[in-house]
Amino acid sequence: MVEKIFVAIKFHFLKVLASIIPPMTNADIADTFDRIANLLEIKGEIIYKVLAYRRAAESIRTLTGDLANLSEKEILAIPNVGQAITEKIQELLRTGQLDFLIKLETEVPSSLLDLLLIQDVGPKKVALFWKQVGVTNLQELERIARAGKLKDLPGMGEKSEVRILSGIDALKQARTRLPIHKALEIANEWLIILRKIQGVDRLEIAGSLRRWKTSIGDLDFVGSSNVPGQVMQTLVNLPGILKVISQGENKTSVEIADHLNMQVWLQPTERFGSLWQFVTGSKEHNIRLREFAVRKGLSLSERGFLNHDLKEILCPNEVDVYQNLHLAWIPPELREDQGEIQASQTSTLPDLVTINDIFADLHTHSHWTDGKSTLEEMVQAAISRKISVIAITDHSISVTGSMAGMDAKRLDEQKREIQKLQEKYGDTITILHGIEAEVGEDGNLDLPDEVFASLDIVVASLHFSFNQSREVITRRLIKVIQHPHVDVIAHPGGREVPRTEGNDIDWEKVFRAAQENQVALEINSNPIHLDLNEKHARAASEMGVLISINTDAHSVQKFENLKFGVSIARRGWVQKTGIINTWPTRKLLSWLKNRK
Repeated sequence: MVEKIFVAIKFHFLKVLASIIPPMTNADIADTFDRIANLLEIKGEIIYKVLAYRRAAESIRTLTGDLANLSEKEILAIPNVGQAITEKIQELLRTGQLDFLIKLETEVPSSLLDLLLIQDVGPKKVALFWKQVGVTNLQELERIARAGKLKDLPGMGEKSEVRILSGIDALKQARTRLPIHKALEIANEWLIILRKIQGVDRLEIAGSLRRWKTSIGDLDFVGSSNVPGQVMQTLVNLPGILKVISQGENKTSVEIADHLNMQVWLQPTERFGSLWQFVTGSKEHNIRLREFAVRKGLSLSERGFLNHDLKEILCPNEVDVYQNLHLAWIPPELREDQGEIQASQTSTLPDLVTINDIFADLHTHSHWTDGKSTLEEMVQAAISRKISVIAITDHSISVTGSMAGMDAKRLDEQKREIQKLQEKYGDTITILHGIEAEVGEDGNLDLPDEVFASLDIVVASLHFSFNQSREVITRRLIKVIQHPHVDVIAHPGGREVPRTEGNDIDWEKVFRAAQENQVALEINSNPIHLDLNEKHARAASEMGVLISINTDAHSVQKFENLKFGVSIARRGWVQKTGIINTWPTRKLLSWLKNRK
């Protein structure tokens, strides 16, 4: 009787607990298992236990259905999920916590996990720092590294110590900067507000956001006004201004939400062009431009030019700044002192791509796997954006980690639906049937070659095993590039903004393989990826590698991300002709056909 009462009380307690604890999502549970795997590896647990949690996390993260809605039998059917993992999933769903993890965190300081955010620092190095010199958090690691106490540890050295410190500095910077998509959203909201201030004649975005940098430290706006004092006084009293840092007639600096600083610069209309050029930057570009002006006998500032006779040359438009120096106007994305002034002088600036030049999106997803929109909704959205070719490339089975992944049978079913849509929309759009195939740890794909041969396009990508050595992950990429049916490599670097710049890869070898096999490397427009980055995009393009800018859209709304991929190509000096998405439909389809 006592036992029955106890069970009843326990059942009632769990019911009450479940009603007040927010249900854990698939992502929450996957993150928990990743956390366990990292702590176990730091602790020194045998590798198969560590891999069991990592592989379970990978499978769970890409499930299309909610774990909370699955029975125990259905959870057990998920790849890489056995009985022990299933029981832990059920415990997390019931209580929102895991006794095993709570105990583990008493054995291994959870603050050590912050060290994994440093580029090129994995669990083994964290274990080394913890066990050899007693490091338990980022602050202690930085202090010990700056004291020169890391270089003498096994497997370390001066170069490794310098890389650790650089990684810590990069992590600090990332934590104080906004990803471009968030910064752009905030800036556009403020642009509307600031343009409504009485006395403002013109107002535009400037600074690093106008140059489309991946992350933004603060927001800069430039404007023209004949009553700057009045405008600035209105500005500092606007709702949303948390703190006035400085106030003047030509420049006012304020703090807005999330400790983000915003600068507003004003000049009369006849000086607007020089102001816009100056505030857009970059600092390095402006220094080089001023040096160039001096050689022409001119002094350049945000107010315009002064010649030898101290006579002003005003620039109401930005193009006037460059014209007065006998230079072609330089797009903001190129203004990083990377040879753009010399290229402008010799008329060799690249023919940069714009959103209007993109006629094809070769990497999209639908509700057949982890997308949120139907096939027809994706097609309609593409048509509305003047896209002529859309490739539906849902995930293969290894990525989804569930029966919702694309295997041969489901691809046949999807092909029939795509054929019906093609008949319905006719010449309005070309719908390609493809797949995003997973690249295994050994560089092999997860479906038979005959399946890939039957598709219009094959996009291959890496989603896991990023902790492999430089040599191994490079070989893995090259092997899939050499696959006879692979057309595009998606987000090749494994970049995850702002956490990491990506995997340690021998890019020259990868670019050479891509060029030799005429496989396109993707610039993924998802703001979390932006991969290739601008540095790698430029190097690839200069080696003759074909580039493909795709949205990786998982819903109709995500087609909006195209502008971020285009910005990477522009910052990377990629010539429009080398981007396959800009090709006429016939040329693109011919390229794909000839690759089969």
